[in-house]
Amino acid sequence: MCATFATSPATPPGAPLPDAADPAARAAFLDAVRWDSHGLVPCIAQQHDTGEVLMMAWMNRASLAETLATGRVTYWSRSRQALWRKGETSGQVQVLVDLRLDCDGDTLLALVDQTGAACHTGRRNCFFRALRQGELTAIAAPIADPEELYRK
Repeated sequence: MCATFATSPATPPGAPLPDAADPAARAAFLDAVRWDSHGLVPCIAQQHDTGEVLMMAWMNRASLAETLATGRVTYWSRSRQALWRKGETSGQVQVLVDLRLDCDGDTLLALVDQTGAACHTGRRNCFFRALRQGELTAIAAPIADPEELYRK
């Protein structure tokens, strides 16, 4: 089952998706997800206007429900065992523009409007390493200092 929620041109940034305003629609979307044995589903974040793949993170039912309800992308942090509201520490938030469920129901694609760096290394995206001349090489420089982003 493929499913999607999307904003319209009249939707203000950060507002919940219009289709997701209906609790029954949100519940149906949540029920369509094939959660893994840990109650998680991978979510790929992609910049909505450029197609740049930014990152992959995990969502559980609560983080997906919050994302749909608020329009701010929220993940599940496996290391902290807590909801992770993207940008709550760094200020590098992701605003949801569209949310899609793949044909198998086991992967989400979040089309987002990313502020600044998506990666905790200070890079625009997490996919900055590639094989070059037989070695794993960083092919993108940080756009922000991680120490500044995550100052406690």
